[in-house]
Amino acid sequence: MINKPLPIGVDDFGKMISNHYYFVDKTLLIKELLDKKGDVNLFTRPRRFGKTLNMSMLQYFFEDRRDENGNSVDNRSLFQNLKIMDCGENYLQYMGKYPVIALSLKSAKQEDFEQSFAALTDDIAGEFTRHAFLLESDCLTEYMKKKYRALMEDAAKRTDYNKSLKFLSECLHRYYGHKAVILIDEYDVPLESAYFSKYYNKMVGFIRSLFESALKTNPHMEFAVITGCLRISKESVFTGLNNLKMISILDSRYDEYFGFTDAEVQTICRDYGVEEKFGILQKWYDGYLFGKTNVYNPWSVIQYMDELKENREAFPKPYWANTSSNDIVRRFIESADRETRNEIEALIEGKTIEKPVHEDITYEEIYENIDNLWNFMFFTGYFRKMCERYDADTGQIYLSLAIPNEEIRCIFRHKVMGWFREQVKERDRTRLFHAFMQMDAQTVQEEIENILLRTISFNDAYESFYHGFLAGILYGMDGYMVKSNREGGKGRTDLFLKPVSRKKAAYVVEFKTAKKVEDLESRAEDALRQIADKMYDRELQEDGYASIVRYGIAFCGKDCEVKIRG
Repeated sequence: MINKPLPIGVDDFGKMISNHYYFVDKTLLIKELLDKKGDVNLFTRPRRFGKTLNMSMLQYFFEDRRDENGNSVDNRSLFQNLKIMDCGENYLQYMGKYPVIALSLKSAKQEDFEQSFAALTDDIAGEFTRHAFLLESDCLTEYMKKKYRALMEDAAKRTDYNKSLKFLSECLHRYYGHKAVILIDEYDVPLESAYFSKYYNKMVGFIRSLFESALKTNPHMEFAVITGCLRISKESVFTGLNNLKMISILDSRYDEYFGFTDAEVQTICRDYGVEEKFGILQKWYDGYLFGKTNVYNPWSVIQYMDELKENREAFPKPYWANTSSNDIVRRFIESADRETRNEIEALIEGKTIEKPVHEDITYEEIYENIDNLWNFMFFTGYFRKMCERYDADTGQIYLSLAIPNEEIRCIFRHKVMGWFREQVKERDRTRLFHAFMQMDAQTVQEEIENILLRTISFNDAYESFYHGFLAGILYGMDGYMVKSNREGGKGRTDLFLKPVSRKKAAYVVEFKTAKKVEDLESRAEDALRQIADKMYDRELQEDGYASIVRYGIAFCGKDCEVKIRG
């Protein structure tokens, strides 16, 4: 058993190794990159699956690092005892050989183009500053030094930023005598932000110019690695890049280097002495399929392990819910028609659905049709590919999709209920409230069923769904407070509706679920009987309410039965 700190939010490889954080060794990614010799490699993976850490690792390995005075900094010690060191001199000869341009675009998440552009140029200036020792060298002409200073001080002409990475690679090539390795992380963040903030075309124009000059026929580039969540179509930002290798989650190349494998998670459990928790980790955070490799969400695994270190009885949580672009779930559900809602319900229940896959889309196309939304959510980590088939008549690949694990199912449930509450607030429930207070069982039943038809339910979460459902639709009844799961009598009732005035009737609501529609009536009677047997109405009597109405409601899917007893 070890006691190393877990790297919560640490994505700098040097810091991770130097400060002795727990590290899952992915250094064989370096070997595979050298073996496959891709010129421009684009990796698309969901957020928080180790892209930034891997990019940092590549930088520490390949970069001929220099300090501010231009003196070499040896990084070899960082890789001691890691897998790449056992691969032989054929690979180690590339360690510390190249100048590296390392740029992250994740800061460009701004509300308008000017702010986003300023964030990007500030990051570009930072990379020029990191290599400021070039200005002390005779390898640059005076004109180049002037241009370099302007870019370093974030004072260059706007058009100069379009070709800034190519210019920096030229300067580095002159100084080192070796071509530059270019690493661009989170390339699609400014595009996503630009789309949702409505300055997409401007941002696409800049990113396209930046990439085209740096990555297309650049004589000063050795190779490039780019990461992002979505595989944006070549026509959008990668125009004319015939040297681009796109490696998505469907690709079997590099499939084990982003996310944790079964063996790696088992090792983590063993290292921290919590082998008995492996099944929980598997249920909650496993289930992704990258190429042919089964993968766990590394962010969530590390977060849960960190809690287990302090409390072996800690419950798993949907840690990923607060780190990814989960707004897409809300947009997805809000745009869903009846067929799509049925498909979402099937997924939450553990079933699969089949959808065509389109890898090359743009952010502008995401909402053009529902299939593009399914695709976006698949590639950003919400679904697992169960199997695939090829339709020779249409030339189309179809994927069978499922929710991968409990974490994602939990996110869906949360978002579904949030969406439902918003929809209920917008719906006129006057007829329901009036019928409820008038003890009109038939109308209450009709109104509940009408609302159920317009929302999303899930049969594997009976009680939690219907409890939230009833609380949601009854909330807002004029003059009444909805109290949920209050202690009363000999047990716990589902809902109380307590009027402010004790002259009005108060309501006790108990619900049951039925496996068959034919059982609805008897289950509603069971609910009324439970109210009586366990004296759920005692609290209301003791609180001074003379008139108490008891509701027994039974649900089966989107059907219900309402029984009332005064």
